[in-house]
Amino acid sequence: MLLDSVSCVSNRQVQARVTERIPTSEGVRAAAEAIAAILPPTPLLPVDIGGVRAWVKAEVLQPVGAFKIRGAWWRLVNLSEAERAAGVVAVSSGNHAQGVAWAARRLGIPATIVMPRDAPAVKLANTRALGAEVVLYERPGEDRDEVAARLIEGRGGTLVHAFGDPWVIEGQGSAAVEIAAQMGHAPARIVACCGGGGLAAGLALGAPESAIHVVEPVGWDMVGRAIAAGEIVHAGPQAPRTICDALQPPATKPVNLAVLRDRAGPGVTVTDAEVRAAQRFAFANLRLVVEPGGAAALAAALAGKVPVDEDSVIMLTGGNADPAAYAATIAGQD
Repeated sequence: MLLDSVSCVSNRQVQARVTERIPTSEGVRAAAEAIAAILPPTPLLPVDIGGVRAWVKAEVLQPVGAFKIRGAWWRLVNLSEAERAAGVVAVSSGNHAQGVAWAARRLGIPATIVMPRDAPAVKLANTRALGAEVVLYERPGEDRDEVAARLIEGRGGTLVHAFGDPWVIEGQGSAAVEIAAQMGHAPARIVACCGGGGLAAGLALGAPESAIHVVEPVGWDMVGRAIAAGEIVHAGPQAPRTICDALQPPATKPVNLAVLRDRAGPGVTVTDAEVRAAQRFAFANLRLVVEPGGAAALAAALAGKVPVDEDSVIMLTGGNADPAAYAATIAGQD
């Protein structure tokens, strides 16, 4: 019992430290150095959109097929030895799960990932293959954060939040540092797929001179609406289904909103049809496999919903597509 009590106190202290810490531009630069030591930069590729040459950042080519490896690595390397020994817990529909599992395996840290039962099979399989324990929950019906909290209360461990953790935000922002190095300057704007706002907040810190455009699925624009309202907005109980499984958090977090409130432009939403068109475009023109959530920013650019010029960068954030669904999309059978 004494050990359990100590563990619970330790967990509360760890979460208090996470809550109190504020992500910074300096932290983003430190994260970029740490990530550059283990991973090569992802390509910055030219793309023609409506006769304008812009750029795409191909995060689909990361070892886990998504940008999430950045934040996961920076968070886990900042754990103390005691925290590493206790392990980590994460909540994810798949890409953050794989990022955490990859980093945990490399660092020898036990990892437990809370994932929705209806997550794409490829993401579930990849997470398990990386050595993480997967705990399933029902979506909708169960609160994934409550599931994770119960696990931590019972087992101990550090929560590695997918977007509301300051170290995770800084790690995601390392992409902006890479972009500036590849272009020779910070871009005028970065268009980002957005779930909870971890990537967008990191990019805002990593590229303080660049405009940030957040793109979310229709009905799941919790970040865009929060920026407009100046307060946290929650998804309604009747939020529509979307093929963008990676972009469905019920709300952003205060730390993300604090960064984005004065930095991001008005939120933009895209339909499933626009996302599928972007997936087909990426396949035909860039020879890249992009999952639905990873194609949202490109969908907004192709649909003319965000400004794009030769100094614009569009984030392609994930490539872990379900094979059958992707084949149907490319064949135009969806």
